[in-house]
Amino acid sequence: MTRKSNIVIKNKRATFDYEILDRYVAGIQLFGTEIKSIRDGKVSLAETYCTFIKEELWVKNMNIATYFFGTYNNHEPRRDRKLLLNKKELKKLIRATRETGNTIVPVKMFINDRGLAKMEIGLARGKKMYDKRQTLKEKDDKREMERMMKH
Repeated sequence: MTRKSNIVIKNKRATFDYEILDRYVAGIQLFGTEIKSIRDGKVSLAETYCTFIKEELWVKNMNIATYFFGTYNNHEPRRDRKLLLNKKELKKLIRATRETGNTIVPVKMFINDRGLAKMEIGLARGKKMYDKRQTLKEKDDKREMERMMKH
């Protein structure tokens, strides 16, 4: 049974503060009440980041609200969660972050066709202030062009 889910939680700050060089889709190790909260859309990716602990990738500071119907089994909202990637991808990311000073940021979280929670992460390089201004200028120009096309 496949079900179409429309749950997509985006980290808007990721593309504003960072230049995304490469993207990966990772599974997330979750508790039962966490997946139920995600299906309700009660997730915040603001101020989240990824870090390596003993060659494993973890997402830190991700807020998944406690499940309303959860009892004493409810989860800790901001606990660290392990990201699931294959060894080849992990080794590539470790090398990229250690050698070049890049970082790994969560870009978006979604529920796939099989009902599993997935996170798209990006290997990123921090933008300088002038890069951010350039990004804003491009967005404004694009919006202005679309406005002109409609009239």
